[in-house]
Amino acid sequence: MKKFVLIVNACKDRNLKETRSLCSYIKTRGGSCRYIVSVDEQEKIHKVQAKDIPEETECILVLGGDGTLIRAARDTVECKVPLIGVNMGTLGYLCELEIENLEEALELMLHDKYMVEERMMICGQKEISMKMQNTKSADKKEIGAKEGQVFRALNDIVIHRTGSLSLVSLTVYVNGQYLHTWKGDGIILSTPTGSTGYNMSAGGPIVDPKAQLLLLTPINSHTLTQRSIVIDPQDEIVIEVESWRKQQEETVEVSFDGDHGCRLCTGERIHIQRAQESAKILKLSKVSFLEILRKKMQTFC
Repeated sequence: MKKFVLIVNACKDRNLKETRSLCSYIKTRGGSCRYIVSVDEQEKIHKVQAKDIPEETECILVLGGDGTLIRAARDTVECKVPLIGVNMGTLGYLCELEIENLEEALELMLHDKYMVEERMMICGQKEISMKMQNTKSADKKEIGAKEGQVFRALNDIVIHRTGSLSLVSLTVYVNGQYLHTWKGDGIILSTPTGSTGYNMSAGGPIVDPKAQLLLLTPINSHTLTQRSIVIDPQDEIVIEVESWRKQQEETVEVSFDGDHGCRLCTGERIHIQRAQESAKILKLSKVSFLEILRKKMQTFC
């Protein structure tokens, strides 16, 4: 492995000091390297396009935190190039490397001593209602409702309330069969990779990121009992916004890995299922997920 691309969060690497040092080291070891800034110092996000990644690229190094790595994995999934994260953030469940051990890690990569894990992704697509078909194109763009648009996520898809502090009512169907109607702040659909994110904060279970399943976790459900549900990754999930206050239309937002995707109004639905693509995460250590989890939780408890 000799050909690298760096995707950098400049908010974490001010003045690109570590980025330039890393590129210089790779070149002195006979490799090639270029970098792309995905978040600038003013915190403006620049979407990385698949065309930005040269065809000969063998590895994408992501400097930032878990959020930067998740966004990079989603943006470059069509390139089918493995990624590895360099943690310059806080917790860093996904980012295996730290600045302190970077040169040692690069030597392993340069000598092809690594593994690649396949991480499942999910995708969501808004069902276009008759109301949306009659909406002007400019209005569709305003509410993120481009017909046929499919949004991918490596971590999670979250359907959540907007505006005032009021409950939303969401009905869930699995493979066309009614499951349940939850009233609360929303619902999280998480991948195994995302189980240590918002899902965990909402009381959902932590699972091995290599597992093949989906987690459905209600957010602050208005009930005496709240439980996550484990769903087969081949199932299709449909979530519909219900009206529970008379003469008032409800509106919710759908976020993909924390980024805004679209809005849903009363009666509208979103279809969620496993994505055809999977993210490739490069691994250097044989340390188990449970050991990584234990160390992270000891550090930040």
